[in-house]
Formats: sequence, structure tokens, C-alpha cells
Amino acid sequence: MGNLCSISVSIEDIVASFWGCTCRPANYICKLEENQLALRIALKKLIELRNDVKRKVDLAERQQMKPLDQVQGWLSRVEALETAFSEMRGSAAMEANRLGSYRIKGFMSRYKLGKKVATKLEEVATLRREGRFDVVADRSPPTPVNLRPSGPTVGLESKFEEVWGCLGEGVWIIGLYGLGGVGKTTLMTQINNALYKTTHDFDVVIWAVVSSDPDPRKVQDEIWKKIGFCDDIWKNKSQDDKAIEIFQILNKKKFVLFLDDIWKWDESGVPFPDQENKSKIVFTTRSEEVCCSMGAQKIIKVECLAWGRAWDLFRSKVGEDTINFHPDIPQLAKTVANECGGLPLALITIGRAMACKRTPREWNHAIKVLHNSASNFPGMPEDVLPLLKCSYDSLPNDIARTCFLYCSLYPDDRLIYKEDLVDNWIGEGFIDVFDHHRDGSRSEGYMIIGTLIRACLLEECGEYFVKMHDVIRDMALWIASEFGRAKEKFVVQVGASLTHVPEVAGWTGAKRISLINNQIEKLSGVPRCPNLSTLFLGVNSLKVINGAFFQFMPTLRVLSFAQNAGITELPQEICNLVSLQYLDFSFTSVRELPIELKNLVRLKSLNINGTEALDVIPKGLISSLSTLKVLKMAYCGSSHDGITEENVLSGGNETLVEELELLMHLGNLSITLKSGSALKKFLSGKSWSYTRVLCFKIFNDSSSINISFLEDMKNLDIIFIGHCSILEDLKVDWMRYRKETVAPHGLHKCFHSLHTVEVDRCPMLKDLTWLIFAPNLRHLFIINCNSLTEVIHKG
Repeated sequence: MGNLCSISVSIEDIVASFWGCTCRPANYICKLEENQLALRIALKKLIELRNDVKRKVDLAERQQMKPLDQVQGWLSRVEALETAFSEMRGSAAMEANRLGSYRIKGFMSRYKLGKKVATKLEEVATLRREGRFDVVADRSPPTPVNLRPSGPTVGLESKFEEVWGCLGEGVWIIGLYGLGGVGKTTLMTQINNALYKTTHDFDVVIWAVVSSDPDPRKVQDEIWKKIGFCDDIWKNKSQDDKAIEIFQILNKKKFVLFLDDIWKWDESGVPFPDQENKSKIVFTTRSEEVCCSMGAQKIIKVECLAWGRAWDLFRSKVGEDTINFHPDIPQLAKTVANECGGLPLALITIGRAMACKRTPREWNHAIKVLHNSASNFPGMPEDVLPLLKCSYDSLPNDIARTCFLYCSLYPDDRLIYKEDLVDNWIGEGFIDVFDHHRDGSRSEGYMIIGTLIRACLLEECGEYFVKMHDVIRDMALWIASEFGRAKEKFVVQVGASLTHVPEVAGWTGAKRISLINNQIEKLSGVPRCPNLSTLFLGVNSLKVINGAFFQFMPTLRVLSFAQNAGITELPQEICNLVSLQYLDFSFTSVRELPIELKNLVRLKSLNINGTEALDVIPKGLISSLSTLKVLKMAYCGSSHDGITEENVLSGGNETLVEELELLMHLGNLSITLKSGSALKKFLSGKSWSYTRVLCFKIFNDSSSINISFLEDMKNLDIIFIGHCSILEDLKVDWMRYRKETVAPHGLHKCFHSLHTVEVDRCPMLKDLTWLIFAPNLRHLFIINCNSLTEVIHKG
């Protein structure tokens, strides 16, 4: 028994001999390490495939596409497998620590682990086969409306109701126009968001920004994002092909298209709404002309805020803590808010800038800066003025832009007489482009005024006046000064309570100077202005004018002293301004025109309206001004006769009428006639055909005037009859109009151009029945006419 052999046999050997290494259960054990390595490699490749698929899904979602259900299910299964594998690796490591012997328990654990590895290996292989997707997502139906961010608004409630009402009516195209920063986009955003919150029957609601430099392709892309799939194929299509696809889809839908900031509309493929498709287009623009060119059936102007709403908005931006910090601040804050002219963007920008200003001194400084040079105020040159400048940039040509900048010479938010504005433009030479037409340049001027009004750069105030919004004027001065870099070019101090002319030493680089509406009493000093073309000195208290003041102004074209009642004579040096084309000393007390004015060989416009103290105009002076296009002499000349052979105002102004006939370029005349003989001579010439204002004054040689000739004066706007102490009757040839007077549907419009009639101090005049033939008459003034018994006006 001592030589016994000791034999040791493992459990694996026993199992292998029993099952054989080719059996599947045995493979779980024999190939465990091999299968574990294969599983790690296969799982790595599966994860790489999963990442590729997921990137495609992410890209599709960014393009507003929805992943396919099978793709989402596959990604979930891969994620579950990855989690199971991590858990399996943890349990395998724990089992390995316990496999220290050949106990049967260790054998069974190894078997189970091997089986799991083999199973997972098959699952990975299956998932890899299933993960070869040709398409991972499809186009999901777009949400009908996208909610857009919008802050609180003030004062747009009524406009909102007006626009909202149009969406339910038979109005297909709605145009919202107004100043930049007035709230047009905010209003349209409110409409968009109201559709988001409201049940409606539109298939799709689209928002696209056009901008002042429109790129039709970008607009098409914004539209296509809501109705199509923006892939590489779409991006490479031509503009025409994109337009066709947009048309084909939208033509089958009921849509709302919001277009923000339109300056012009290029063909994008959008079908215009009509009764059949009942779609809507709502757009914002700064030009009324764009509304018309877009065929808008409803045109709505978004106005600046009224004072109460403007103050509420400004106060909310400043904050109650600042407003109430000092007892003087509320009133100062109102002054600052008023400088914004009700423009929401300016109210918000300036209100935020003042939110931390808590001393009256700071507020007073802000008022001074805003009044004198708003472009220096924080936020204005960055946020407000560039936005407004887009309207300036979009004007049709440089002439319109130059004419617009010229308007900044007038007081802000004050009435500007259209005719004076056009006269100044003619004087500067901006619109002297129709010289072959007698009145062509004036027509061009009024057309430009209309363009500026429709672009919201001027506001129309009745038929004869315009005004410029405070902030628009600030923008104009900012542009005119080359964005603040050359402020010396436009010296503008209007309504600044000046009692003396500003320091003339700083005028060397000035191109235009305006000192309107001050209390300046004397012009002194000798400014050197080699480039000065316009000098406005109207509405002051001028009495003394130093002739040397004009000694060094060789390029001066426009000079105005209007409404300086203290001026009684013109300095001789004005006659040396050989470049002068516009001279205005209307409503002054000048008594005599110097004969030397004939030196003004380029003068195109002379305005001496309202110079009632004027006694003498030397003979030959008027006729020598051969380049005159505009001559205004209404309400001109004293009531007594300055009798002298060398004075064209002698007698009834017959000599004046004779000289007028020698002016070959005259196209706009306002004249005062003092006798029946002067009237007869006037009617025998050609001056009556372009007369706009006709004054009958004194008429001591006539008790009756036949005014039937007025029918032929197609350009006549105003008649003034005054100081005619013996005038009893204004006759009309009634037989000439007999057929029209019995016509059942109205009267013959023989005095169709007349809009103003003034009768003053005609104590013997009895009858104004002829006014029945002036259907467009809007202003009728009758003063000190004690015998007048009949005044008839219909229409």
C-alpha cells in the first residue's frame, strides 16, 4: 500500500470528457475569454454606429424633422444593451475573485457568464444589422404659429383692434407704416402671438424679415423653413426654382404671411391672397408708397404716442425710485420725455439712460444735450439714429436726400410753409432741373415733399404746411454733420433765445447757418464764410444790419430776413452777393429797394410779401432781374402814393405791370394792383396766367370791378381785396354761366382754383354772391365791410 500514486483531476476535465469541447454549453466555458473580447469589439462598433445615427437624428431635428419610430426604438435598445453590458462586466469581475478553486460552484458561474456573453454577442450582431438606416427622420407637420418674444407695449391697443379686425374681414393685404422705432414690429408681433393663443383656420402662419437691403433668397429660405425641408438640394436651387416651389405649396394652403420691414418687394413665389384662397399678408414698412406698390387694401399708419402714453412709457423706463428721488425731477423728466416727440424707441432708449440720474443737475444737462445736439446723448447714435437713417438711405435719389437734410434748418416740430421750402430748394439749385418748363422745378419740389411725407420723414399739416419730428430732425442734423464729425458745417441754433449772433470765428467751415426764432437785434462782426450757401435770420428782432457782415460770403445763395419788423432798410453790401439766388425780406418794414439789387444777376426768387411800408422800387430794377422765376409782392406797398417818375409803385402800379412782362422766366407771381387801369394792363399781358396771389388795394378810380376774368386764372389761389373805400360791386357776367346756374346737379366751377378770399376795409361793398362759383373755397375772411348784405357760398 506504500507505493500508491496520487492522481488529481479537475472539474473542467471531467466536464470536457463528458460533454466534449464541441458542445454549445462547453463553448460557453471554453471560449469565454475569446467571446468577451469579441463582444467588446462588436459593442464598440455598435456604439460608433449608434453615434452616427444619432448625429443624423440631431441634424434632422434642427431642421424641424421628426425621427422615425423604428430609429427611436433602435436607439433605446442600443442604450439598454450598453447598460446591460456595463452591469455584466461588473458582475464578471466579482465572480473572478471567487473562482479560487475548482469547486462546482465556480464552474457553474463561469458557465452562466459565458452564456450571457454569447447571448449579448448575438444581440449586438442583430442591432448592427438593424441599424443600417437609409432615412432616420421625416418632415413633421409644422406648428401653425410660432410664439415670438415681445415686451410690454403702450398705446397700441386701438391699432391692434383695427388690424385684428381686418384678419376676419374681406381684406387680404394689410400695410402698417410709420417712423422707424414707432412700434410697427411690436404691433405685428402682438397679432402673431394672438393667433398663437386663438383658435383659427389658417394652415400655416409665417414670419419673415425683409430688411432695408433685401436678399430674396433669405426671405425665401425663411418662408421655406415653415413649409418645406431646407436640405442641400433646396439651398442649391435658383431663386426662380425656389419661387415656383413656394408658390406650389402655398397656393394650396390658407396662410398668414407676416413680412417685417419691407422697403421693396422682390418676387419670392408667394401667391397674393384673394377672395378664393382667403389668405392674408400683413407687412410693416416706413413708406406709404410701399403700401401702395404692394396693393394693400388696408393702409394703417402707426403714429407716435400721444403725450399721456408717452409719459407713461418714459416713466416706466426711468423707474419710480428715480422719478421721486428729488422733488424737481418729475417736471424735468417731463421736459426730457417731451424731447422724444412720442417716439417709443427714443422714449425707451433715453428713459433707460436716465434711470440712474438722481440729481436735478444731471437732468438739466440731459435737457441741454437733447435740445442742442441729441446725437451726443448716450444711446442715440448707436440705437436710435442709425435705425431712422434707413429711411433716409432708402429715398429714391440724392436730390431727395439733400432736400430732406435742408429741412433740419427749420425749428423742430414747427410748421414749415411748403411753398417757402420749395423756393429755398430752387434758390440752392437742388431742383433746377426743369428750366425749359416755366413751373417745372416747383412741380419737382412738391413731388419731393410728397416723397418725404410718404417716407414718414415729414409730417403733413393740412394742405400748405409740413413739419419735422424732433427726433427725425436730430437724425438729419447728425447726418448733415457727417455723423458728428463735422458739426461746423451745419450751424443750427433755432429757438435758442439768442440775443446776439454766435461767435462768427467758428463759421469758417459753415455751409448752412440757421438762427431762426431768436431775439437777435444786431448783426455785427465780419464772418469769413467761403463755403456758406444758406443763411436764415428770420423771426428775430433785427434792427441794425452791419453791411460788412456780408463782405466775405462769396457763395451765399439763400438769404432770409423774413419777419423782422424792425428792419427798415437793406444794407448796400447785400447787392454784392453775386451768387445769391433767393432773397426773402417779407414782412419787414423796408421802405425802399436799392437800385443796386440789379447786381444780383442770378436771383431766381424774391419775396417781399407783406412789406406794407415799402414806398419805392426804382424803375428798371424789377425788369433787370432777368433770371427771376418767383416774385412775391402780395400785400406789398404803402397805402399812400410815393409819386415819382422813377418809382414803379407810383400810381396804380401800371409801370410795375409793364416791367413784369419783360421777365421771360417768371412762373410764380404774387402781385398787388392799386387801380382799374393797372388791372386792365395786367389782363392784357401774360403775367395773369401764372399769378397765384392777386391783391386789389385802394382802387380809387373804380367803384366796380368785373371779375369774370378769374375763371381763366387757373393757378390763382388767393384773392385779397382791401382798403378799397369806394368799391361797391364785384361784377360777374352771369349770362356767361346761365346754363350752369339752372343745372340740377351743381354749378359751373369757374373759380375752381380759389381756396382763400379776404375782404378787408371795403365799407361800400354790398355783394359777394359770385362766391357761389368758387366750390373749392376753404378760407373766407370778411373784415370791416359794413355795407355787405349778401354772401353766398355753396359747395
